[in-house]
Amino acid sequence: MANRSHIAVLGAGAWGTALANLAARNTAKVHLWARDGAHVEEMAATGVNARRLPGVPLATNIVPTHALEDAADASAIYVVVPAQAVRQTCEALIGTIAPGVPLVICAKGIERASGVFLADLTAEVLPANPPAVLSGPSFAQDVAKGLPTAVTLAAHDEALAADLGKTLAAPWFRLYHSRDIRGVEIGGAAKNVLAIASGIAAGRGLGASAGAALIARGFAELSRFGRAFGADLTTLAGLSGLGDLVLTCTSGQSRNFSLGLALGRGSDLVSAQSAGSLTEGVFTSGVLVDLAHQKNIDMPICEAVDAVLAERIGIDAAIEALLARPPKSELAQAKS
Repeated sequence: MANRSHIAVLGAGAWGTALANLAARNTAKVHLWARDGAHVEEMAATGVNARRLPGVPLATNIVPTHALEDAADASAIYVVVPAQAVRQTCEALIGTIAPGVPLVICAKGIERASGVFLADLTAEVLPANPPAVLSGPSFAQDVAKGLPTAVTLAAHDEALAADLGKTLAAPWFRLYHSRDIRGVEIGGAAKNVLAIASGIAAGRGLGASAGAALIARGFAELSRFGRAFGADLTTLAGLSGLGDLVLTCTSGQSRNFSLGLALGRGSDLVSAQSAGSLTEGVFTSGVLVDLAHQKNIDMPICEAVDAVLAERIGIDAAIEALLARPPKSELAQAKS
């Protein structure tokens, strides 16, 4: 992927826009695709994505577009649509992009309908295009403001991952490369569910001690799940695992934490989502728990979140059930 004259970013949300601005530093032309034609026209006319990343000018070599055909000659495509829209977006690219063009998945989730990880999904739909995954502790506003951020970019070919990283590299945006696609994906998907739990705990006023315990035990769940699905422990303890978990479980900028906070304070799910912002953990919780059950993985916190979101149990009853679990050896749990 030596030629970086043209990059396409599919998805003009806050994160997609921040990534497009990064890519524009190292690339002659960046197409930023949005599904909504009116949104595209607004960005083209104003030079700002006021809907999703207000106050941050688009680089002058970013071209907003409503046509996926504009990605035809891109040397790399960053897929920054919601996790549940990745399949539809990739299917729309069939016959448009050339073989060998890498697809970098920037969504954090698992396809709910199929239980398929997103990199496997892209390989299924576009088998001639190598998948990669970008994930880690990062908020779009921080990156757009030039605040120090470090993330992981994984591909089966680590040399490709390193080369892809050069398209986004900036003095404040550091990329580590990896071959562990599965580990990077699992960290990004599971942390969203656990962040909802952290928000609920904060909203219920359970205190900082409970919050810290929840992150630690949540990481144990994430690690058990990751090991069962072939992830590397180093990845799980790195930026895209523990790093992203800590960020998402402790910041009001996290949509998943904020949703949990609202639930913990008494809002129902519809009201908690009324702001219209996407909360990936809501879509991931059920499929994450289903996959865990298939491999007999113990994930009580994630199961509690899923039960609360599905209204099978109330928040107080879920908290009581978690606290009533029989004591176990922490060492034995870590090895299981």
